[in-house]
Amino acid sequence: MNIQLKKGVLELVVLQEIVINDQYGYDLSQNISEHLSIADGTLYPMLRRLVSEGYLETYMGKTSGGPARKYYTITEDGRLHLEHLKNEWYDMVKAVDALIKKGGQKHE
Repeated sequence: MNIQLKKGVLELVVLQEIVINDQYGYDLSQNISEHLSIADGTLYPMLRRLVSEGYLETYMGKTSGGPARKYYTITEDGRLHLEHLKNEWYDMVKAVDALIKKGGQKHE
């Protein structure tokens, strides 16, 4: 998949995954990687930015037999931002789909 296209939707994908359930970075990376390849060098700076913008919060979660992990949870502002991103995504998909279908018609 085109890297620029993927970067454009990654924030939407990250927030959507976290709204489903709180996750720590590695787990989030694995879940997204099942569908899109994602580099840790892309994910962790984005997570820090989303925290600094107030869309995510962190807390330390205990694990069985290992060190505590930093979990990410979505804030109310994050939920609103996610809905905004989803609306933008659906609008863009609709517009691109219309252009593609228009391009498939022959002009006489």
